[in-house]
Amino acid sequence: MNRIDRLTAILIQLQGKKIVKAAEISERFNISLRTVYRDVKALQEAGVPIGAEAGTGYYIVEGYHLPPVMFSKEEAAALLTGEKLMEQFSDHSNRKQFSLAMEKIRSVLRGTEKDYLESLDENIAVLRYRPPNLEAEQFPNRFLTDIQQALGMNQVISMEYCSIQEGVATKREIEPVGIFHMSANWHLIAFCRLRQGYRDFRVDRIRKLSVLPAHYPKNKRLSLQEYLEQQRQRNKEDTYLIKIAINNDVMRYLREQKYYYGLMDEKVNGDKTELTFLQSHLGHFARWMIMLGNEVDIIQPQELKTAVGQLVTELHGHYF
Repeated sequence: MNRIDRLTAILIQLQGKKIVKAAEISERFNISLRTVYRDVKALQEAGVPIGAEAGTGYYIVEGYHLPPVMFSKEEAAALLTGEKLMEQFSDHSNRKQFSLAMEKIRSVLRGTEKDYLESLDENIAVLRYRPPNLEAEQFPNRFLTDIQQALGMNQVISMEYCSIQEGVATKREIEPVGIFHMSANWHLIAFCRLRQGYRDFRVDRIRKLSVLPAHYPKNKRLSLQEYLEQQRQRNKEDTYLIKIAINNDVMRYLREQKYYYGLMDEKVNGDKTELTFLQSHLGHFARWMIMLGNEVDIIQPQELKTAVGQLVTELHGHYF
C-alpha cells in the first residue's frame, strides 16, 4: 500500500471509532509506531482536526466528516456477501436495517461497481434449512435491533421469555451484556433481575420485548468477553480427555465430524488412527461412538466406555 492510500485508510479508521490507539494503526498496516506518528502529523498538517489523549489514542474532533467513501469492486462484493448472510442469519429487524444501509452504499457506488454487483447478485446464495415454524406468531423474531439499542445505551429491557425447559413464559427485567450467534441461534447474555444472576437467553424464545428508559451501571456488570471466558473456564473443569482408535479405512468418512467433536490430536498407528478429543458432554460423544459401531476402540476414559455400554443395553432392550 502506498502512503497516500494508507493515509486515507488511517483517516477512515479514525472516523470509525471514538478513540484509536497508535498500536491499532501500527498492527493494521504493519508499520512502526514512528511511522504512525509521522502519518498522523501529515494528516494534521493537511487540515484534518485530529486530537490526541496521552496514553489513550487519537480521535477526530466532533463535526468533521469525510466526503462520500468510494468502494472497490472487491469491497462491494464483500458487502453483497454480507447482505446474503444477513438475510439468513439475522432476524427481521436487523435484515430491514441492513437492507436500508445497503441501499445507501449502492447509491455512492460508481456505475461500473453497480453493474458488477448486479451481475453477482443472482450468482451468490446462502442456503439454510428452516424447519416449519409452528411458533411464528408466538415468537415474532424481530427484537435484535431493540436489543442492540439497549446494549449501546445501557438501558434495561423488559421482556416475556419462554425457556425451553420450563415451557411457560415469565416476565423479566434484564440488564443486557452482549449477544452472539451460535448453533443457528442468537443468544442474549444478560443480568436477570428476577433470578439475580447472569443468564443465557435464546432470542428466538422472546415473546415480547420493550426497552425501558431506565439505565444500568455498565461498569458493575461483566462484559460479554468476561462472561464467555468464565463459561470456558467452568467447562474446562467438567471436560474429559478422550482417546479412541479408528480403523484407517473408516477415517476418510469422518472428514469434518472429528473437528466438530473437539479433535486435539491425530496419529496413525499401523492400521488404526488414534484420535484425542477434549469433550464436556460424554453422552453426546457416546452416541457418536455408537454410530461408528465396531470400527472404533475406546482407549480412555472408562466413563465413556460405561456410557456406550449403557446405550447399547438400552438399544438391545428396545429392539430385542
